[in-house]
Amino acid sequence: MSDLTVSFVQTALHWHDAAANRTTIGQQLASLSPPTDLIVLPEMFTTGFSMEAAGQAETMAGPSVAWLREQAAVHNAVVTGSVIIEENGAYFNRLLWARPDGSLSHYDKRHLFTLAGEQHTYTPGQVRLLEEWRGWRICPLVCYDLRFPVWSRNQPTEPYDLLLYVANWPAVRRTAWTTLLRARAIENVACALGVNRIGQDALGHDYSGDSALLDAKGNYLVEAHSDAGIFTHTLRRDELDEFRTRFTALSDGDAFELRG
Repeated sequence: MSDLTVSFVQTALHWHDAAANRTTIGQQLASLSPPTDLIVLPEMFTTGFSMEAAGQAETMAGPSVAWLREQAAVHNAVVTGSVIIEENGAYFNRLLWARPDGSLSHYDKRHLFTLAGEQHTYTPGQVRLLEEWRGWRICPLVCYDLRFPVWSRNQPTEPYDLLLYVANWPAVRRTAWTTLLRARAIENVACALGVNRIGQDALGHDYSGDSALLDAKGNYLVEAHSDAGIFTHTLRRDELDEFRTRFTALSDGDAFELRG
């Protein structure tokens, strides 16, 4: 099993301007110098967290999906983040998982943020996405999913090594973000990555960033704080395996079945 180099982008977003966001993030990604395996962007990275799906949604044949595929090919890495997608008359807050060979998987956000009325605009997902990439098993989720440990749970039948969340998590609830992200790493004996945006959106919501990568013990490997930029770190396979061999909490967990 190999190590995994992870790069994540913490950035402000242009409100309702997908082309500008693709350009800005593309320019940031162009500065990546070392090879990386996985590039993670925030939730709704083309628009900001918007309930105006009818005017902002793209299709799976749209420019943002094509752009993700292009970036994956250029960097020889998986590129992931969520976009507003329209499909069969419904709208989804959809995390896209683009591989260098042009293939694509997706996960539709399960837990919709009722305080913003997200459930009135978007259709919730029913199935988790579990990906294997370069020897690592990865479970990508979206923002509010962080608050729901059952949905995030590492299970013997569907194990993962890295749990990641893409988010537009407001600064007013930053304590919850940092606390829950660390808890998800510890309780699941897995590395955890949370990628949030910074800046202020057109609705006046402030975002403090606080993107972070943690090991399976809950120790911080990377803390972005409020800085804009690309942050890269290599996760060591032997360190994760060695810790799991010594600390076998996952095998002592309660058996349960996830249902949509």
